[in-house]
Amino acid sequence: MARVLVVDDEEGIRSFIGEVLEDEGHTVFLARDGVQAAQLLDRGAYHLLITDMKMPRMGGMELLRKARSEHPEMEAIVLTAHGTVETAVEAMKLGAFDYLAKPLSGPTELRLLAQRALEHRRLRESHRRSRETEDSQGDFIAHDPAMTAVLGQLEKVAVTEATVLLLGESGTGKEVAARAIHRWSTRRDGPFIAVNCAVMSETLLESEMFGHEKGAFTGADARRRGRVEQAEGGTLFLDEIAEMKPELQAKLLRVLQEGQFDRVGGSRTIEADVRWVAATNRDLSEEIAAGRFREDLYHRLAVFPIWLPPLRERPGDIIPLAEHLLARSGAELGRPGLKLAADTEPLLRSYPWPGNVRELGNTLERAAILTDSDTVSASSILLQPARGPVATAQPVSLADSEKRTIEAALQAEDGNRKRAASRLGIAVRTLYDKLKQYDLK
Repeated sequence: MARVLVVDDEEGIRSFIGEVLEDEGHTVFLARDGVQAAQLLDRGAYHLLITDMKMPRMGGMELLRKARSEHPEMEAIVLTAHGTVETAVEAMKLGAFDYLAKPLSGPTELRLLAQRALEHRRLRESHRRSRETEDSQGDFIAHDPAMTAVLGQLEKVAVTEATVLLLGESGTGKEVAARAIHRWSTRRDGPFIAVNCAVMSETLLESEMFGHEKGAFTGADARRRGRVEQAEGGTLFLDEIAEMKPELQAKLLRVLQEGQFDRVGGSRTIEADVRWVAATNRDLSEEIAAGRFREDLYHRLAVFPIWLPPLRERPGDIIPLAEHLLARSGAELGRPGLKLAADTEPLLRSYPWPGNVRELGNTLERAAILTDSDTVSASSILLQPARGPVATAQPVSLADSEKRTIEAALQAEDGNRKRAASRLGIAVRTLYDKLKQYDLK
């Protein structure tokens, strides 16, 4: 259900609206005027604002301007007296969803209009998320046993509120996995907000994460909501978490422990209702030993760690991924229907892909641009020269990958073979055969 802020200087009206919406299952917050409502908006996010227009201290129009500036995702309904429809029209030009004329005719009209406003917000957010994620919706391909085990872990943890730490080399699809967790979670109707901790300075990252108050630093000419507030009710994905400086790690630790934070330059404590997913391509044990990463923060983040194997250790996914990525590149180039020729498969399977799925996608995009036909042949695929031990290593065999996946499943289930078989999606008898085949205890 939704968080609704009701603002009216008439106690009877705001109490009536609050009771009607609470009966619908919503969480309702009441404010006696615009100033009190503005203070509540500073401390948290709401799905719907219902406000009177004429109030002491701060009127509804000023409050609406503030709400649209700082909480653009929130819907608003204005209350206006008969004969002042012009004021309601002006409010709707500022982004209000609709208006209700006072005196209110009864609970039915209020219920229906609130329902329509919240549904409009949901559809708008759903459309925004679909645009943001359309490129990654189908990228989570798991045919290889090494990835089917990962898929099982993602599905199980997604329905919980546990903090997830995604580990693996650069380009293995950690953000795709984070988006999958969000889509399969109970927060799927909320926003998915991603922050790359490696691309911003410490000062900028703190402001980006937690927002800032007007005048907090040079250039801060207005209050700004940070990513934590923007992710209210949804998922916040912190990519490259190991790049975060220790000072900022301390502030993040407080949010994880207490569910609260302050904006930069602010004194008001704000609640953080988000699901946390973090990712890194670094060995955090080494970072902790070197004093670059806080051990207490690691334990807060690694409630449920998931390792994403590099592409060379999931050979069964190379061709399905290549077909999917080529189809996507073809569609973007206005050439749908691009396919791989048979001579590309040995080439794609034998290359170690040091850049993982990202490198595979870039390679196939270049191939799609170079080819003049509807079929991409091996001659159009330009691979990078071998560099270092990763690039020259031979792809892991299917047997090695399967053995490693079984070992990981047994370890995750504390040696319980029945649960390990369930995690792997195979029969217990099949698991016993595999244990014998690989000489596993």
